[in-house]
Parts: sequence; C-alpha cells; structure tokens
Amino acid sequence: MNEQLPNIDSRYLDRPTLDRLVDAPRSAHAPRILLLYGSLRERSYSRLLAEEAGRILEEFGAETRFFDPSGLPLPDDAPADHPKVVELRKLSEWSEGQVWSSPERHGNMTGIMKAQIDWLPLAYGGIRPTQGRTLALMQVNAGSQSFNAVNNMRILGRWMRMLTIPNQSSVPKAYEEFDEQGRMYPSALYNRVVDVMEELMKFTLLTRDISDYLVDRYSERLADDRPVEAAAEA
Repeated sequence: MNEQLPNIDSRYLDRPTLDRLVDAPRSAHAPRILLLYGSLRERSYSRLLAEEAGRILEEFGAETRFFDPSGLPLPDDAPADHPKVVELRKLSEWSEGQVWSSPERHGNMTGIMKAQIDWLPLAYGGIRPTQGRTLALMQVNAGSQSFNAVNNMRILGRWMRMLTIPNQSSVPKAYEEFDEQGRMYPSALYNRVVDVMEELMKFTLLTRDISDYLVDRYSERLADDRPVEAAAEA
C-alpha cells in the first residue's frame, strides 16, 4: 500500500515514461483515414468539403475511405447486423483517424451526422471502434460563419474517446466556395482545410502506434484485474 496515496492500488498504477511513448515500433503503412459527412443532398457541400479533404490527405500519403450515409437506419430502428451499420463499424475499426464534415442545421450538426456516430458504440465484442483514433472536424454553413457544429462535434469526439486535433474548419456561404465540378475555389478558407488535414496527419502519425497506451486507464485496469505488468505485455 502507498502511504502517500492509500486509495490507490499500486499494482494497477502506471507511471508514464517517455520511453513508452517514443520507443514503440512504428507502422510503415499509409495512415488510414475515414471521412464521414452529414448531408444526403445531391449537391452536398459537407460531402464536397470531405472529398476535397480526402484529396489533400492522399497528397500527404494517407489512404482514405468514405462512408455513404444513404440507407443508414435511424439508431435503434434496425438491428446492429443491418448491412449499412456493419459497413460503418468495419470502416471505423479499419481507420486510424477520422474526419467529420457536417452542415450546421438549427445550430448543431445534422441528424444524419449524429446518427452515424450513434451507431458506433464505445465497445462491442472486445472492439472499440473509435477509442484512440485521431479526429478532425469541419462544417459548412449556408450563411455567415459559425462554429456551433464543430464545437458540438468536438464534445462528441471526446465522448467517443477520440484524440480530437486542435484545428478545425468552418466554411461560410459554402454555395459560393465550390465550382460546378464540386471543387473548392482557392481561398483562405481552402488554406484552412489544408492546415487541418496537415495537422490531422501529424497527430495520426504521432499517436497511431501508441494509441492503446495513451488511452489505457487506471480505473479500467483495476476493474479488469489487469496489473500494470500484464497490461504492458498485452
């Protein structure tokens, strides 16, 4: 028993060291980034923004995949083995980082965006499909610039135990920012998207191989009866 901290069981207390963070084996494959968007319109600006972000990420060396939310049932309105739910969960498991791009509707992310996240449980079958993954947030607006959607998605990302990067993108009057082919015009707003994707890549490369260690918790080790030595070996 630790006399200084009598309420802590030392067998489960990890004392973080720099070696555990910098000496981990590093992956050689391209960072795997999943992009989600929150609108089903034929000309969806949140999708166009996500596609533009995907091109930038690929230029940085990432492998990207998109989930089309069309046909995804409302949460709890279908079983978890619904094909769209299975597809979404497998993509989230595959990912090492994610991008969420939503319109702002009634001062928040859209229900389409929220439904996708609501179908991703914190854990199932011993798998945690979002924990430890990096996350970048973007939103589009029909009018003047706002940050309600990205700020609320930031709360949601924290709840999903994701490593949400500091930078974010908000595109006002999105209908003026894309050409007929759906490509974003050069502007300070476009430059900000580049900034966000660059930061996402840096954080993903930095954390993807140590994400399990970063999110490992004393309380969970205690509850699962996993002493620190056993947790380190795992």
